[in-house]
Amino acid sequence: MTATLLDVARLAQVSEATASRVLRDKGPISRQARESVLAAVEKLGYLPNRAAGALASAASPLVGVILPSMTNIVFPEVLRGINAGLAGTGYQALVGITDYDLSVEQSLVTSLLAWSPAAIITTGFHHTESTRRRLGQGKARVVELMDIDAEPIDIAVGLSHRKAGEAVARHLFEKGYRRFGYVGHDWNSDRRARLRYDGLCGELARNGLELVDQTLFDGLSSVGAGREMLARLLRRRSDLDIVVFSNDDMALGGLFHCLATGIRVKQELSLFGFNGLEIGDVAPLRLSTLRSNRFLIGKTAVEAIFEPRSSLHTKVVHDTGFEIIEGETA
Repeated sequence: MTATLLDVARLAQVSEATASRVLRDKGPISRQARESVLAAVEKLGYLPNRAAGALASAASPLVGVILPSMTNIVFPEVLRGINAGLAGTGYQALVGITDYDLSVEQSLVTSLLAWSPAAIITTGFHHTESTRRRLGQGKARVVELMDIDAEPIDIAVGLSHRKAGEAVARHLFEKGYRRFGYVGHDWNSDRRARLRYDGLCGELARNGLELVDQTLFDGLSSVGAGREMLARLLRRRSDLDIVVFSNDDMALGGLFHCLATGIRVKQELSLFGFNGLEIGDVAPLRLSTLRSNRFLIGKTAVEAIFEPRSSLHTKVVHDTGFEIIEGETA
């Protein structure tokens, strides 16, 4: 016969309520009671009925996590932070991948909400109207990751990408660069890249400058796309002194183009990325870039879920910041 919580309580010689608190790690519990209950669980092979708990509390011990990609190294780092935040809480992450498709996100949100999760963590502020309505009407906490440049449904955790773009422009202007080029990727799939671009251009304008030229890849970012787009840009304008890339993948592609064609990086042309990926630290020349705190974003998202809620209408924003990495390419 399948062991029940009552069987565990009887063997441990505690009340059923105490056994339940031990298994849920809730409330004050003596060391002796905890050890007795855990020993009984082990002896009986007891498995808690999570579905029953979900029905009783109207929320399951699940946190839905919706990310746009797992091939982009940024998001595995975010997920590491989420898992670190959930460790020891009794909650488990249920992960879905959208491949940057808002209709897929809508389907995942609908499926996850059917499980009455404690929270849903998703990426960015751009959703379908149906997704936004479902997230706003549900009882689950909602965290929108990576960006704080708009008002969240509930909680936002990340950095201001517009301010990041401004910081890059100021940093490079102060280092004496004046002839700026830009290499980017599809802004429809990565709206945060567009915000950084807008911040960059806005700050340049405040200093009396504008981009000399730019080129965009019609697709997702990659090292190959960065190499191809820089080559295309330089065929049109060989007089640039700095090229800012939409992210480190693209910037590394630009670095490989320079190495392959004999362009002396920093002496003839400087390169600047975004994200602060580990691969940029071990490139033939350490990439100059802006680092986002991706692990911290994931961990802070989980911590924010369990913060007391002052009001259903209060919006919460956690700025995890960024830092300029000097590197060797700019």
